[in-house]
Amino acid sequence: RALAAGLLVVAAAAAPQAAGAGAGSWTFAGSLALELRYFPQQPAFAGQVDGVQPSVALAPEWRWRSAGRRHRLDVAAFGRWDGRDGERRHLDLREASYRYVGDSVELLAGISRVFWGVTESRHLVDVINQTDAVEDVDEEDKLGQPMVRLAWGRPWGRLELYALLGFRRRTLPGEEGRLRPPLPVDRRARFASGAGADRLDWALRYSHATGGWDVGAYLFRGVGRGPRLVPAADGRRLLPLYQVVDQAGIDVQHTRGAWLFKLEALARAGQGRGFGAAVAGFERTVYQVAGSAADVGLLLELLWDGRGPTAPATSFDRDLFAGARLALNDVPSSQLLAGAVIDLGDGSVAAFVEASRRVGGRYVVELEARLFPRADPAGDLAAVARDGFVTLRAAWHW
Repeated sequence: RALAAGLLVVAAAAAPQAAGAGAGSWTFAGSLALELRYFPQQPAFAGQVDGVQPSVALAPEWRWRSAGRRHRLDVAAFGRWDGRDGERRHLDLREASYRYVGDSVELLAGISRVFWGVTESRHLVDVINQTDAVEDVDEEDKLGQPMVRLAWGRPWGRLELYALLGFRRRTLPGEEGRLRPPLPVDRRARFASGAGADRLDWALRYSHATGGWDVGAYLFRGVGRGPRLVPAADGRRLLPLYQVVDQAGIDVQHTRGAWLFKLEALARAGQGRGFGAAVAGFERTVYQVAGSAADVGLLLELLWDGRGPTAPATSFDRDLFAGARLALNDVPSSQLLAGAVIDLGDGSVAAFVEASRRVGGRYVVELEARLFPRADPAGDLAAVARDGFVTLRAAWHW
């Protein structure tokens, strides 16, 4: 908390200097969303949410750019009120940063979000920000991370150095929440490092795009974002245990006509024996299907993870992902993405559908479904086999 406050002070101190660089321009945007999440099956554990779960989410953003575009201030917040699950009632400052953009050097100080990755089914290399796991199970929602980032751009690529000041604990479903382990997870966390949440983490990344290739490589040393869940002393709860890891990874995407070839891979040490993991596959786009304006993308990926029992659990040890993406390319920007991950060991299946469409100039309607049509009773999906849900979301954007 102290480190995060210090970064906010840095950003606030930089603001007058940035403002002196020119009048600049402010923009205020955001969204207000009403959401209904429906669980058609009875919960597996007593006290869990049943039936309809309503919630409201607010995501305002303020952004300032100097007249010369050298100085930037970004503030983005997120809050959700949930009518059934107390752990989903939360506020987070996603961004609060100052950025200087020079000809070949860039400096960012404050709270920010960084995304790395190219594959669809799993983002192995996305290690900077912590996952906001109470929002959804796809690990796409991230908490803001206090950081200082220094970047250099050269003809041979971009080099980024990160100092990550302070660790964010992962948000996890509470006792009332669905999509949780058989035992509820305690809010308290344990750390293998004596510095706990105040540890200073580091990351170094190189990226370059040339000739149809987009390549990234990184080194990370710090507290692993995913916790290992260990039984508490009373045996009635699970405690998140965060371990210090050394990790190296790559992400590669090659574009050849209508084909995209993708790879994410990592090697990690610090959670028991060292291990590797990878996701590799392709996306093939068929343009103007049957003479229409619609495009269809076909996706196929293989997932492998060689971690041992002392690392945080994962269901992506040996899996196949297949999916399709539909873009109607119409005025309302109608889109649909559907797919399924199949466990090649026990045959378990986790499927999803995501669809969205604009209504008028400021409204977006989204439909999301996450289902578990097949779950081995002794497999990784057994605890959430009854937690499939459908979400209807209506958002007003300004």
